[in-house]
Parts: sequence; C-alpha cells; structure tokens
Amino acid sequence: MFQRLREDIACILERDPAARTRWEVLTCYPGLHALMLHRLAHALWTGGFKWLGRATSHFGRWLTGIEIHPGAIIGRRVFIDHGMGVVIGEMSEIGDDCTIYQGVTLGGTALVKGAKRHPTLEAGVVVGANACVLGGFTVGAGARVGSGAVVTKPVPAGATAVGNPARIIEAAADAKREAVAAKMGFSAYGVTQGDDPVAQAMKGLIDNASGHEHQIALLWQAVAQLSTQVKKDCVPCDAQQDEAFDAASLSRLVK
Repeated sequence: MFQRLREDIACILERDPAARTRWEVLTCYPGLHALMLHRLAHALWTGGFKWLGRATSHFGRWLTGIEIHPGAIIGRRVFIDHGMGVVIGEMSEIGDDCTIYQGVTLGGTALVKGAKRHPTLEAGVVVGANACVLGGFTVGAGARVGSGAVVTKPVPAGATAVGNPARIIEAAADAKREAVAAKMGFSAYGVTQGDDPVAQAMKGLIDNASGHEHQIALLWQAVAQLSTQVKKDCVPCDAQQDEAFDAASLSRLVK
C-alpha cells in the first residue's frame, strides 16, 4: 500500500510543475485522495461488500468532486490532475501511467447490464479536460484525447483524437498531409473534417498533390540518369530540376 502511495506521489511531482513537495501532494491533491479512497472502495466491492463499496465511493465523491465507481479498474501511477467533475464508470479500465484532467467522463452508451459499457485506456494515455470517452472500446497505449473531444470509437495506439465527434489523427499519414498543406498556404486542420464533404474533398486534393510531387521527383531522377548516358557530341540535357515556380517568367511569355 505504501509503495503504491509513494509511486503516486512521485508521478505527480514528475508531471505537475506546480507540485513542490511530497507533503503538499499528500495533503492538497484531490486526485491522489480519490485514488486512495477508490482502492478501499474497490477492495470492498470485489470482496462482496457492494453497499460499503458504493458508500465509500460516494464519500470520495463528496470529498474530492471526483466520482469513481468502485467496480472500475485503475492501474499504477495514474494522475488525476485537478479532478473536479471527473466521472469514471463501473467497467472502465485505466492502465498504468495514464493522466486524466478535470471534467473528463469515461462513460457508457449501452443500457445492457453485464455488457462492457465503459472504455479501456491502455498505458500512458492522456485525456484532456472536459473530454468524453463513451463506449466499451479501447484507447491504445500512448494515445492522446484532446480537451473537449467526444470519442465514440477506438483510438489507435499513439494517435490523437480531437473534436466533436472526435476525428483520429495518426502520426504518419496526417503529419505528411499537414506538411503538404502548409506548402499550399493553409492548415489542413484549420477546417472541420468529420463528415464535411468540402473538407473531405480538400483532404483528397492534398493527398493527390502529395502523390504527384513524389511522381515528379521520380521522373526527374530518371531524366538525370538518362542524361549521363548521352554521347559526348550530343547537347547535354539542361532541364530545370528544382521546384521553384517562376510566375514572372510565365507572365512575360504570355504578354
């Protein structure tokens, strides 16, 4: 028990720059108090003392403003920062080293008793303030849920979910799209993406432009290789191979 408490205090000191001393964390952090009371409530719940478990959970809610159902499973070194308004449902599972901010709801959408109604957060997940994760799916290890997001579908490991309804931003594909979009003069994520047909069309155009750029680069490589094989008495190929666009030159040609 004391080992878990030391771990919890250490992780808060590591993740919260406002935390100054162990004594301050132990006495003034409601997230820590809520987790301590949850461990007691969970032990009572799993031991068959359902009412006592719920009563302990209710006392923890009154004391800290954080509501954790005694049936929820919470791993090690979980940090509930600020915590006011956090709601964690009965079948929620929270892995090690997760961070949850104020106003977060880990809730369910199904009304069937016994079904997996609440989400599973794998290790290292961060859930931003006022986000809602609703349903019996998994948020993969190291994923991020942005503040105010409403997540109703699985989030792959390492991805980020933002918006309402949340859209999934995966590092490789979306970072490439953002880089191409920046070259075109706007931010790919400055528009509503979800089911907006205009946004979907813009994403398609950006991906298409990115593919054309790659194909053109391959063509220039092939031209360069062929130019080295021409005979000495031929005029060497002197085609422009950079990506600069000289609008002034084109304007002079059409005058």
